[in-house]
Amino acid sequence: METRQVKGALKAMPIKTDRRDAEGIARLLQMGWFRPVHCKSVSAQEMRAILTARKAIQQSAIDLELSLRGVLRNFGLKIGQVGKGGFEARIRELIEGNLMLEAAAAPILRARMELRNELARLEKQLRDLAKADPICRLMMSMPGVGAIVALTVRCAIDDPDRFRSSKDVGPWAGLTPRRNQSGERDVIGQITLAGDAGLRTALYQAATVMLNRGQPNWLTAWAWKVAQRRGKKRATVGLARRIGVVLHRMWRDGKVFCFTREAAVAAAA
Repeated sequence: METRQVKGALKAMPIKTDRRDAEGIARLLQMGWFRPVHCKSVSAQEMRAILTARKAIQQSAIDLELSLRGVLRNFGLKIGQVGKGGFEARIRELIEGNLMLEAAAAPILRARMELRNELARLEKQLRDLAKADPICRLMMSMPGVGAIVALTVRCAIDDPDRFRSSKDVGPWAGLTPRRNQSGERDVIGQITLAGDAGLRTALYQAATVMLNRGQPNWLTAWAWKVAQRRGKKRATVGLARRIGVVLHRMWRDGKVFCFTREAAVAAAA
C-alpha cells in the first residue's frame, strides 16, 4: 500500500494506537481506497544496492575533501577550484613546511585515496553491467544518459508495463508541480518531490548534461524555448521530466533515441 496515502487517511483519527492503525488499514482494504505499490524484482534490488554503495562512498570522499578545505581555511589557506586528480597535490603544496598541518592532513588524504580507489572500482563494475544490459545500452543512445543514469532508471522502474502511459513517469518521479486549489485560490508551486529521490536526481543530472554539453536534438530545442520564457532552472526540471518519459517509451518500444522530431514521430508511427 502507498504509505503517503495511508498516512493521510489515518490522520483523521484523533487518537493513534497500534490497534486503531490496524483497524484503519483493514477499513482501507475493505473499501478498496488504497494504491498498490510495485514490488521490485530481486535483480533490481541488487542493482539498487550497488548504486547505493557507490553513492555512499562518493559522498564520504566529498565530505573528507570539504572537511580538509575547512581545516585549511582557518589558517588562511584556500584550495580554490581544483580537479579530483590535482586535489592531493594542491593540499601538499599548501601545507608544505607546517608539521602540524601535515600531521592533520595526511590521514585524511590516505582515507580519501582509499575511498576514491574503491569508487573507481565500483564505477567500472557499473559501466560493465550497463554495457552487458541491452536495455541500458538502448537508454545510453540518448545524449546525457550514461551508465549510472541508465542503471538508476532501469532498477527504479523495473517493469515498464506497470505504467499505462509513459507520461505517468513524470508525476511518479516527483517532477511535476504541486497544485493547491480551493474556491478562487489556485496555487501552483514547486515540484512534488514524490517518489524515488535517486531517480529524480539522476534525471536532473542527465537534463543538465544534455542542456549544456549534449548533442543538439529536439529535446534540447524544446528546453531552450522553455528557458527563454520561464528560466533555465524550470527548463532543466521540465527536460528531466521529459527524459524520463522518453526513456520509458524507448524501453517499451525497443527503439533508440531519435535526434529529430520528425524521426521520433516516424519511429512512433
